[in-house]
Amino acid sequence: MSRRVRRAETSSRPARVKGANCSATCATRDHRTYGECLRAKGIQLSPHVNGEYGKKQKTWDKDLDHYESAVNQGLQPEGTQRWQVDKAIKEADSV
Repeated sequence: MSRRVRRAETSSRPARVKGANCSATCATRDHRTYGECLRAKGIQLSPHVNGEYGKKQKTWDKDLDHYESAVNQGLQPEGTQRWQVDKAIKEADSV
């Protein structure tokens, strides 16, 4: 045996055999890595980004931006929610 062959036999690294690392629900079982399998399926690892969570996050960010704008104008809203900031703006306009 040559030195190169012995090294391959004693390697602790698993062989990259197609299908060996696929997910249990993979239809083709022909991917070399688990990541390749998931990419082929088009799986999103963070579904919250596109769902209701994302909408709530965007709303919250807009509210905070609105609050920051009011503070930069010298106002002191009672809170960061949109209605509280709008109330402070209306009170400032009426004065």
